[in-house]
Amino acid sequence: MSFKVQGVHHIGITVRDMKRSFEWYSKMFDLKPGPVNHGQGQELSDAVQVEGAELSFSMIEIGGTRIEFLEYHNPRGKDFDLKNGDVGATHICIQIDDMDSAYETLLARGAVFNAPPVTLTEGELAGSRWAYLRDPDGIQLEIWDSPSI
Repeated sequence: MSFKVQGVHHIGITVRDMKRSFEWYSKMFDLKPGPVNHGQGQELSDAVQVEGAELSFSMIEIGGTRIEFLEYHNPRGKDFDLKNGDVGATHICIQIDDMDSAYETLLARGAVFNAPPVTLTEGELAGSRWAYLRDPDGIQLEIWDSPSI
């Protein structure tokens, strides 16, 4: 018996306040959230390894990828405090088509970037540009602009 990997269904991130996150992601990237679902019970607690888990979850679709937002109502988790070099720290990278326009638009919408966009000057990705920013929970995001091929 074997199986075939077909792709990535979604990337999940835990947020403090789903409504606040949806408002921010919608404002920044013009994304629309899907329906909100709820879960609780022993089966869920066992599966996520969080005793007494009660949570809400929903997805936002970007192209063919989904970001799942999870808000734990019980127990309340710790705030995000990982740095890029910490094991387990992750980020979501969003492909955009114009770095200068995206950077200026996102700044005008209130985004907080770690630094201005960086341009890669060597290797196969030369000409690509990227910049890191953080969402309302401090979760790292990246925008990426590849040169025209």
